[in-house]
Amino acid sequence: MSAGLDPDTLVELVRRAVAEDLPEGPADSGADTGDPVDTGAPVERGVSAAGPVDPGVRRRGAVDTTSVATVAPGLHGRGVIVARARGVVAGLPVAAAVFEVVLAERYTGRHDSPDIHPRQDLPDVHRTGETADEHTKAESGWTGGLDIEIIASDGDRVSPGDAVLTVAGPVRALLTAERTALNLLCHLSGVATATRRWVDAVDGTGVSIRDTRKTLPGLRALEKYAVRCGGGRNHRMSLADAALVKDNHVVAAGGVAAAFAAVRARFPGLPVEVECDTVAQVAEAVTAGADLILCDNMSLDELRESVAIARPNGVELEASGGLTLDVARRVAETGVDYLAIGALTHSAPALDLGLDLDLNLNLESDPAPGSDADLGPSADLGPSADLGLGTGSGTA
Repeated sequence: MSAGLDPDTLVELVRRAVAEDLPEGPADSGADTGDPVDTGAPVERGVSAAGPVDPGVRRRGAVDTTSVATVAPGLHGRGVIVARARGVVAGLPVAAAVFEVVLAERYTGRHDSPDIHPRQDLPDVHRTGETADEHTKAESGWTGGLDIEIIASDGDRVSPGDAVLTVAGPVRALLTAERTALNLLCHLSGVATATRRWVDAVDGTGVSIRDTRKTLPGLRALEKYAVRCGGGRNHRMSLADAALVKDNHVVAAGGVAAAFAAVRARFPGLPVEVECDTVAQVAEAVTAGADLILCDNMSLDELRESVAIARPNGVELEASGGLTLDVARRVAETGVDYLAIGALTHSAPALDLGLDLDLNLNLESDPAPGSDADLGPSADLGPSADLGLGTGSGTA
């Protein structure tokens, strides 16, 4: 909530992501503590990965076969999420939510009764630096649920070896949640890292870096949050909260001025941005009364001419199209107010982070030998820093 994200929407997204790894299927024979739980629902007639299924047979959530086979059901440990590359971290509360959902809805080890329902409360969590809720135990360490410590803050620069989050709990649950948590965290951190490189490239010019709607379906709120973590600003979140008159709208309406007038007449209080390909169109949009003009694929000279026309009239300009980090500063110095960068979300490489498991803990379960994460100092991320092309350690 403090990140501006809707908790219910996030939990539903996490549930769908976890279900890709743990779909519903026939009951597993090893029903020991810590295995995924029986959903209590009958299987519908159809075909699963294992072949045809019969109706009327009670089904059970699929198991993490590797973890069930290799990890003792009562084993507790701590996972440390560590940066493997330099970048900007984003999505730590999202990663924490993955671990909470997996433990609450897929594993039985912490509960008095193995009967777990999909809509139950999330498990007990101790989060360092966060406000305690009714489930939180005051002491640090094993709580019977999860002990999550968010070490870094979203938007922090990190270097290889920096720990950003620790989570203590049943090892099976930690390993089952690992890939989903890292998929989201690495992707969002990649978006934040890419954004920070653009922000750093135009530092001191007064220009803001903005995103677009070129986001992955279902992840827009998270990706735009990651842009904010990287120091960028959000453009419109949807087609409803602002109007952007683009070239096809101009064709349909019969001209720039006609398209702008149509939007203004239908939605008088809505901010209206007009996309222009030429300086002449910029002049037309300014005369029509546009609030903001998107200068698409213009040269530096054309941008300077557009600024000379728009600035005296109090109209802001946004440059877009064909922008790269190499030319970002020169474009910013033309006097535009924003750079619109679709690549922040549609082309950002994932930042490499991984989870290191430590069993050498003083918890209620019997400890097992393990090794501490190798933590290193943090460092600044310059415009040419390594974005990290990996997606986290291992192949979980």
